[in-house]
Amino acid sequence: MKKIEAIIKPFKLDEVREALSDIGFSGLTVTEVKGFGRQKGHSELYRGMEYVMDFLPKLKVEVVVVEAMLEITVEAIIKAASTGKIGDGKIFISNVEQVIRIRTGETNESAI
Repeated sequence: MKKIEAIIKPFKLDEVREALSDIGFSGLTVTEVKGFGRQKGHSELYRGMEYVMDFLPKLKVEVVVVEAMLEITVEAIIKAASTGKIGDGKIFISNVEQVIRIRTGETNESAI
């Protein structure tokens, strides 16, 4: 099993959620995060003063998939989250050793 963590622009969440739903996902986890990469932040005007915002608001979308679904899931996220501009985000993929559903005690693939 693999865990996919996608850092995306906040306004792309609905498109990513729909894309994942279309390929069979019934759940995901979303966390509000802040960060920066090549964008290096931006400046904003507030009450006549200019403020440099070092960290930009992003969302982290997390899903756990069986290996057979990895490629199609990553492709769906890329297609839905891409604007073609700097700051579209990143996808991180890591191994998951075990999954346990708390309510039923089911493990691994049956718990996803």
